[in-house]
Amino acid sequence: MTEHENTEAAGEPAAHSPTKSGFVALIGPTNAGKSTLVNRFVGAKVSIVSHKVQTTRAVMRGIAIHKNAQIVFMDTPGIFKPRRKLDRAMVTSAWGGAKDADLILLLIDSERGLRGDAEAILEGLKDVPQPKILVLNKIDRVKAEDLLQLAAKANEAVKFERTFMISATTGSGCDDVMDYLADTFPEGPWYYPEDQISDLPMRQLAAEITREKLFLRLHQELPYSSHVETEKWEERKDGSVRIEQVIYVERDSQKKIVLGKNGEAIKSISTASRKEMSEILEQPVHLFLFVKVRENWGNDPERFREMGLEFPRD
Repeated sequence: MTEHENTEAAGEPAAHSPTKSGFVALIGPTNAGKSTLVNRFVGAKVSIVSHKVQTTRAVMRGIAIHKNAQIVFMDTPGIFKPRRKLDRAMVTSAWGGAKDADLILLLIDSERGLRGDAEAILEGLKDVPQPKILVLNKIDRVKAEDLLQLAAKANEAVKFERTFMISATTGSGCDDVMDYLADTFPEGPWYYPEDQISDLPMRQLAAEITREKLFLRLHQELPYSSHVETEKWEERKDGSVRIEQVIYVERDSQKKIVLGKNGEAIKSISTASRKEMSEILEQPVHLFLFVKVRENWGNDPERFREMGLEFPRD
């Protein structure tokens, strides 16, 4: 069966005929709320959320059905001025995701406005041919007149088809964005089965869940040089699953932080991660976490491949 035939078989419920479909790339500065917004649109947890910036490392697709349209959201890493090879790979991945989409959604944190990275993104968008919409997030924290000024300034820099004002946390204004996307996309077959909400394999999603809990527990102490891999996944006869994961850090001092005094930190991370995995998988999970030191893993091409990133060669 060809890829095209697979696409057509993915789902076209008669009740929703004719179907529509399209890809939306969410881009924006770090910590603008992209992952929170994707989870809101999809209606389920598909992308990790953390107070720590730059936690999304590769393009992840969250799949939503609205009206008769299947909308595939590409949650990209935050765009910022890169300093390390990992930074460069993440920014390249974000712009690559934007250029592969049918429509680009620029998400701006209304509190931070267009300072710093946001200005650079607007400049970069001028050379991107796809239609673009502007979404101002966290509007509940900003005065109405400031929002209008922000929207006007952004639209002066780039030609946006529409501007929306939302709160990804509360959901305010999000239905308006979904209505617009569903009405805008052309008729076409759905790309994924109706019940699929993400393109991440479960092994990778499980690793992302643990990485989120790691950042939530240790975001003030742990640097970005940490990575989680699912090394073993065993479905057991009693209906449970045994999952073994390795948390990679670069130094012994970081390993001590992850373990915590008397192992308290790693136990807390494991408990929170196991609970969420069990809810998503709808089966008991036996989770075993190991912490290993791998010096300079940020320059290891194999680790980049595990994250779905292309290793910078220059």
